[in-house]
Amino acid sequence: MPNRMKEFRGMSDEQLSLALKDTEKHLFQLRFQSATDRLETPSEIRKARRDIARIRTLQREKELGKLGGLSTEQLGTRIASLQAKEDASLPGKRTAHRQGARLKRFYVAKGGTLPIAPPPAPAAPAPKADAKKPETKSDAKKPDAKKSAPKGSGK
Repeated sequence: MPNRMKEFRGMSDEQLSLALKDTEKHLFQLRFQSATDRLETPSEIRKARRDIARIRTLQREKELGKLGGLSTEQLGTRIASLQAKEDASLPGKRTAHRQGARLKRFYVAKGGTLPIAPPPAPAAPAPKADAKKPETKSDAKKPDAKKSAPKGSGK
């Protein structure tokens, strides 16, 4: 479908991401209609999936074009920052790992050498020695509960 590709190629990055989001939402609606047997044209699901693939392909092409213009030093700093993000115990580690692996392949193809030394980390403040330990549930005093008749006794 060359007309759709021409249309997508003329879009900016923000427009592509909006089109992707809209198409994914449309695909979800189509799948829901299919599950409830209200889908009139089953080929719409296939068209939506292909549009999503086209948009993602264009986004990846644009990303590779931008990466091609970067020097190996700039790529190295990006890889190091992704590695730091991956090492931190925060959400998004899997995405950082995948992006880092892609960047490493691109970095090596451009002539860089692995491993890349991470940038120096800022000094962390020393923990306080006399800090009071927070009270846990087991340490807290439980109020005395009234003993009542067992449930289900009826009277």
